[in-house]
Amino acid sequence: MPRLPRLDAGQGLERFRQQLANVDALPQLCVLGVVAGVLTGVLMVGFRSLLELGGLWLFPTGSPEAFEAMPPALRSLLPLAAVLLIGLWMWFTPQVGRQVGVVHVIDRLAYHQGRFPLRNWLTQWVVGLISVLGGLSAGREGPAIHLGAAASSGLGQRLRLPHNSLRVLVACGTAAGIAASFNTPIAGVIFAMEVVMMEYTIIGFMPVILASTMGAVVAQLVYGPDPAIGVPDLHLNSLLDLPWIIVSALVIGLLAGLFVRVSRLGPRLERLPMALRFLMAGGVVGAVAWWYPQVQGMGYDTLQATLSGSVAMDVLLAVAIGKLLLTAGTVACGIPVSIIGPVLVIGGAAGALCGMTGQWLLPIEASDPALYAMLGMAAMMGAVLQAPLAALMALLELTHNPNIILPGMLAVVVSCLTARQLCRCGGFFISVTRQGLHPLQQPLMQALSRVSVPAVMERRLVRTQRMVSRERARTLLESEPVWILIERSSDDKPVLALKAADLARWLTEQAAAEEKSAAEEGEGTEPAETVELAKEVAPEGDGEEKVAKKRKKGKEKIREKIREKEEPPEVDLLEIPGVRLELAPIGLQATLSEAFNKLNDSMLDALYVEHGHRPKQKRISGIITRGAIERFYRVEN
Repeated sequence: MPRLPRLDAGQGLERFRQQLANVDALPQLCVLGVVAGVLTGVLMVGFRSLLELGGLWLFPTGSPEAFEAMPPALRSLLPLAAVLLIGLWMWFTPQVGRQVGVVHVIDRLAYHQGRFPLRNWLTQWVVGLISVLGGLSAGREGPAIHLGAAASSGLGQRLRLPHNSLRVLVACGTAAGIAASFNTPIAGVIFAMEVVMMEYTIIGFMPVILASTMGAVVAQLVYGPDPAIGVPDLHLNSLLDLPWIIVSALVIGLLAGLFVRVSRLGPRLERLPMALRFLMAGGVVGAVAWWYPQVQGMGYDTLQATLSGSVAMDVLLAVAIGKLLLTAGTVACGIPVSIIGPVLVIGGAAGALCGMTGQWLLPIEASDPALYAMLGMAAMMGAVLQAPLAALMALLELTHNPNIILPGMLAVVVSCLTARQLCRCGGFFISVTRQGLHPLQQPLMQALSRVSVPAVMERRLVRTQRMVSRERARTLLESEPVWILIERSSDDKPVLALKAADLARWLTEQAAAEEKSAAEEGEGTEPAETVELAKEVAPEGDGEEKVAKKRKKGKEKIREKIREKEEPPEVDLLEIPGVRLELAPIGLQATLSEAFNKLNDSMLDALYVEHGHRPKQKRISGIITRGAIERFYRVEN
């Protein structure tokens, strides 16, 4: 009975990596999307479970948002204790290990090819839990995005996948984190593509959709199918509401601009000691919380009460203005809290205030303030993040009401334009990450980041020393290589590549020149050595024709001896006329954008691609030139 063929896991994984290097590796990326979604969903359930355990331990009612049930003195001291714990953690953590949240995710995606340090991941767990349970104005969405993106990318790093697939895994973790937090899978997808990836491609969409779906499924298995915020049945009473919706969106856009402006004060506050900045942030939050505990924590309970119409106007003002300044000020002081949840709560309170004002102006025609609260949530989120599609999708999924999309579109666009044009504010995360055009927004870098170098590199090459014999040179050309890699005598000398066609041309020219020289010698007087050899090979008694053939054969032997005497023992490949490129190394997992940047930084025209992880066992897999990258970009675009 014939045996079944054995499956080599190592070979299968290597083939999987090679497939992922190409731009059209959609089935492989979809598999990764499913795995990343499940992994992120499990992590998010774990994070929420830790928050609930902390609520059972700290709060009288067991809810991690029940700050109103605590004595004023205790809830005012909680933020001071939180900044103390976060400060101690930061003090013993190096500077590079302190960055967390969405800003960190975008930074690692743009400048580090989606590779995340473990130290920052652990910091996110600590800071995320302490900031929410400690009464600072913070949400859980930033930790969910960072934890999911880093874990998904870590899976790809563990499998040594190419960097272009790590980028997709980061987007998958981001989408699944949002989906698991709010039970809004579509908003998670749009947020990942609009805010983090900053591009829309079919190749990117499909695995991200699968990841977001799986993250939501895992969350629903634990918490049920209801969204994070319960929304009543809302509808627009009259088209006369539209002008007031525009005015309300204008006000919310100005508030969003204020939020971004205050959060940008960080560089100025960095002159102060970290302890003083943290003490300022915790002290101000604690002082406001003495009278208005609604500004603390995530604020979803306050948002729920706002939608049901059971929140007093002074509380709405405290949330709309106080929570806005507290959240932005905490970020400016250097405490890395999540702002997405608080932004939604702030927008809901501001929208409800606008709705109440509309009812006072038009008591008969005005719509319910809860409608304005929902529109305010979407408008504030869209304006602060400059992510209108993500805000609209969140609005649609939270309300399950397509009729709200019409006023929602109007509110989101007006607020986004107000923050961008009147307040001169870009998206919050882009503003914090870099000023000016972000690398992820550059079309060239976007296109080159989707493909790894194995998809473009030239694999037909041979390696040799600088000095070779002619016989060795001819042997090198038998495999029909495109490049000949010239290894140097020491590591401080750059590796060079010679066009194989130039070596072949030189050998042909040398052979032709020697043949011509030998032929010219044969037409003149025969050397004595030739005559003696001819006598040996053509003794007396042979016919004239036979003697002529033997003489000709003798001449050929003499010419070979002459060539052997005249031919130099070795050929210097650095002296042969031809195209030689100076090379720098790059990893096999790198993307074309990495290769392009390295070519520009090193001012070279080609790179050799290394394969392997141990320094003494690395092998060269191919050569990638600037021309090959440019040709790929022109063909694909």
